[in-house]
Amino acid sequence: MTDLSIILVVVGGLSAALGLNKVKLNAYERQGMVGSALVALSLAGVSIISSFLLQGQPTHPAVYIVTGMIFLILSVLVRLAMRATVLKVYQSENRRLRVLIYGAGQTGQQLATALATDDAVIPVAFVDDDPRLQSLTIAGLKVHHPSQIRKLVEHHDIMRIVLAMPSAPGTVRERLTRELADTGCEVHALPSFAALISGDTRKLCESHPVDLYDLLGRDGLDVQLPGVSDTYAERNILVTGAGGSIGSELCRQICGYRPAHIILLDHGEHALFEIHRELRALAPEIKITPILGSVCDKPLVSVLIKSQKVAIVLHAAAYKHVPMVEENAIEGMRNNVIGTHVVANAARDAKVERFILVSTDKAVRPTSVMGASKRFAEMITQDLATRAGQTRFSMVRFGNVMGSSGSVIPLFAEQIAKGGPVTLTHADVTRYFMTIPEAARLVLLAGSFARGGDVFVLDMGKPIAVRDIARKMIEGSGLSLRSAENPDGDIEIETTGLRPGEKLHEELLIGSDMLTTPHPKILRAQEGHLSEIELAKALKSLSEAIETRDVALLKSILSRWIEQTDPVDEASVNE
Repeated sequence: MTDLSIILVVVGGLSAALGLNKVKLNAYERQGMVGSALVALSLAGVSIISSFLLQGQPTHPAVYIVTGMIFLILSVLVRLAMRATVLKVYQSENRRLRVLIYGAGQTGQQLATALATDDAVIPVAFVDDDPRLQSLTIAGLKVHHPSQIRKLVEHHDIMRIVLAMPSAPGTVRERLTRELADTGCEVHALPSFAALISGDTRKLCESHPVDLYDLLGRDGLDVQLPGVSDTYAERNILVTGAGGSIGSELCRQICGYRPAHIILLDHGEHALFEIHRELRALAPEIKITPILGSVCDKPLVSVLIKSQKVAIVLHAAAYKHVPMVEENAIEGMRNNVIGTHVVANAARDAKVERFILVSTDKAVRPTSVMGASKRFAEMITQDLATRAGQTRFSMVRFGNVMGSSGSVIPLFAEQIAKGGPVTLTHADVTRYFMTIPEAARLVLLAGSFARGGDVFVLDMGKPIAVRDIARKMIEGSGLSLRSAENPDGDIEIETTGLRPGEKLHEELLIGSDMLTTPHPKILRAQEGHLSEIELAKALKSLSEAIETRDVALLKSILSRWIEQTDPVDEASVNE
């Protein structure tokens, strides 16, 4: 048998044994390449051995080594070229779902590998927070920084973002889902492959996206609201509470209006670090300054506003969780009322152009300490508006902001993921709801529409039953509601009773008179407030109650000065 015959028999037999002749083109990757490498190595080895055994004067081994290498290169390149050609032809005739994978870890890599041969879905790129992975290429896809997501979505026409990070805490995945919702893409949280195999429905339900506007029962208003670039362009803007849900979204949207300088003020070091890092990546051309401190620090706030030549103040800093402020009323009043008084007076003294207070519907005839504190903040703003000189003071009242920290959406999602029950304070409780982008856009528009002393609200339609939100989230997760009519359902809704200071129904306005604005979805009201002398007396008494931690005095102040306040006896005030 000649050398060539032996080589052909060995190569052909080994190829058949490894199944290389049966590997589909779209599946020919690592395994097929390893098989081809084994065949090439065998080809060289058998050729060298047969050369010494069958030839009188053996050929130099380098010839057979080069032959094996050429075989390997040609066999791999030809298959890969044919595979790329076939895929390109197929893709030109069939539009596949373009997916961005958030998370380049083990689950993300497994997902990218699985989708590489899929006929309906094509992975485009990875996004990962880990700087060690950024700019690397993993599973054939480049890893990008999260700040590049919007550019990737636009450039690659991405239709879906998959969160491939099942080991991350639920709160992290919920935050990412909220932040990515305004990209226009569907956002899915992928469970681990172990959960897929085990059939853990509590984890599988996380892969279903939550459509906030489906929960609201209306179209999003943020896209209907006009831009406000002229108001904020080339201005120095101070955002207090910049690390919070509303404050951080305000900063993101402001970056699109070409400000000269954004000053971020927050007392939370981690939150301030995160938003500063995000904004630097989002808008590197804008000057961004993080200031770690409290709005109650009068010297800090005064020097900051004057030294940075602030033109616009967006005051979003506040303690907002009703039960938490009920249990910590003194600090809630200090931060929400005294902090607003400090920032607003500093703004007036520095003659800033505009001051916008972020308020809440809980300030209307409040029954909670938090609501009363925000009503006090509103009255401070209204009072200064009557004698502000160059500064225009205004305020914005929100309903419940869906997806913000402490809102029902992350809470319900966490409870559903754990298998329930979903807890509801009252079967008939209703709330006005809006999204974080809607809330931020409303604040920015209020700043451009303000005349002085205005109260702006967004026309959000009718209040929504929170029970309906819970039911839609359960059903949207692929599960069923357990009830008397359906005892075999997956998740039960449990009523726990109203918490201290909590209302059954919220209101947006103290009076009924509404004024128009340049936009039909934004309403404006001019409401009554305390006189300058009355407010001074109330603030003096409030400051005394805070400094002495006087429970009785605080309750009497709330009863005397706030419209229809019904103090809650159970509320603690940090004695």
